[in-house]
Amino acid sequence: MIDLRLLREDPDRVRASQRARGEDVALVDALLSADERRRSSGVRFDELRSEQKSLGKLIPKATPEERAELLQKAEQLKTDVKAAEAAQNEADDETKRLVLQLGNLVHPDVPVGGEEDFVVLETHGTIRDFGAEGFEPKDHLELGEALGAIDVERGAKVSGSRFYYLTGVGALLELALVNAAIAQATEAGFTPMLTPALVRPRAMEGTGFLGQAAENVYHLEKDDYYLVGTSEVPLAAYHMDEILDADKLPLRYAGFSPCFRREAGTYGKDTRGIFRVHQFDKVEMFSYVAPEDAENEHKRLLEWEKQWLTGLELPFQVIDVASGDLGSSASRKYDCEAWIPTQGKYRELTSASNCDGFQARRLSVRMRDGKKVQPLATLNGTLCAVPRTIVAILENHQLADGSVRVPEVLRPYLGGREVLEPIAK
Repeated sequence: MIDLRLLREDPDRVRASQRARGEDVALVDALLSADERRRSSGVRFDELRSEQKSLGKLIPKATPEERAELLQKAEQLKTDVKAAEAAQNEADDETKRLVLQLGNLVHPDVPVGGEEDFVVLETHGTIRDFGAEGFEPKDHLELGEALGAIDVERGAKVSGSRFYYLTGVGALLELALVNAAIAQATEAGFTPMLTPALVRPRAMEGTGFLGQAAENVYHLEKDDYYLVGTSEVPLAAYHMDEILDADKLPLRYAGFSPCFRREAGTYGKDTRGIFRVHQFDKVEMFSYVAPEDAENEHKRLLEWEKQWLTGLELPFQVIDVASGDLGSSASRKYDCEAWIPTQGKYRELTSASNCDGFQARRLSVRMRDGKKVQPLATLNGTLCAVPRTIVAILENHQLADGSVRVPEVLRPYLGGREVLEPIAK
């Protein structure tokens, strides 16, 4: 959540942020009003409680005549205190309800607009000219089926559309990617983590996934658990309700977990193959840093993602995501998009988001610097979303005979194998 002091001091900045996100600006004024009621009712309650305590000290010392009048006044004060407490609680609840609906403040350098209004910051690698090589590229599903690596038909039979099996070299390729990603993250100073896939409501709400993203979250109503769509959720909640020492920051974790997404609103989009699926595995970087270090840490996360994609020898571009496509928690987000030959365009493989103190306030994660205790900043960055990375590897590294060249960075994790070859039918 945002800092309410900032809301009171600079409401126009918050309105501008809401406007840039394409969200309800009236929410800002409703929150300002609720916050004012919360503070004024709190003052009223404290005044009445102070008067009540003072009166309680006078009654034992009063004469019989005075005591009767004081007792009558005490009864009225008791009623007033109860009413003031109820008003305070109501205003406090309303403030909390509204502030949880408000997105993070958009960074001033973020391009304003919707999904297509991003700005390309960098491009890396060379897009292959398959025509010059004398063959038409196959898509990842055709390649994967020929390699005995992907089985979507049986995935659909067992679980429905957008489910799949990775088989044979497909399973080995996932394990190679995960091990290589964890190795890179560990070398960079991240602590490897295997995280829960089921979390309580507070963890999901605290990371901002029960707002506009709620339609894509799986909820187990009987047990009131949520299936995570990213290990960002359990990693952000790992230090929930804790105060961390500033001299121990940054804390960096690399989480590996299954991820589950309903993909609501994407009917008919990316239905072929494994690019957009309901369940997948992912390696996610997560950082806790001091607020003043957040922007530099954001750049570091992006550099680690670029290092990863460069190592996989994939052509990709880096974009500055537009304000209307940020998600509620991020103040700024960079995406790395790999070139997908059969689609003829770049598609998102990784994201790096700076959430500033937004998640930390919601989850009550703070830092102590001397005597000062304050919210810290959290950031997250995808290192390897497995299915999409497999898509990019198969299509970009395919050879004319249907085999696929293995990037050098993965060969040690595939027994030195240099090429994945189609299986005999």
